[in-house]
Amino acid sequence: MNLLYAALCTFLVNLPFGYWRWSLRELSVKWFLAIHLPIPLVIAFRFIFNLGFALYTYPVMIASYFLGQWLGGYFRKKKLAKVKTKHIE
Repeated sequence: MNLLYAALCTFLVNLPFGYWRWSLRELSVKWFLAIHLPIPLVIAFRFIFNLGFALYTYPVMIASYFLGQWLGGYFRKKKLAKVKTKHIE
C-alpha cells in the first residue's frame, strides 16, 4: 500500500512540473529544472513511505513520474488550445 501512496504523491508532484515544462524551450536550463527538481521529492517519498530502493518499486515510481510529467504537459496543451479557439471566434 505504501508503494501506491508514494506513486500517487510522485504523480501529483510532477503534474505542475510537466505543466511548466511544456511551455519551455526544449533542452534549456529551465526545461532541465522542470524535469529534475522533483527528484529530491521522489526520494523523500521513498523514505517517508518506507520503500527504500527495492528493485520492484522502480517500474511503478518511474511510470508515475513520467505519467505526471506527461499529463501536466497535456493539460497545458489543452488549456492553450482553448485559449486560441476563443481568440479566433
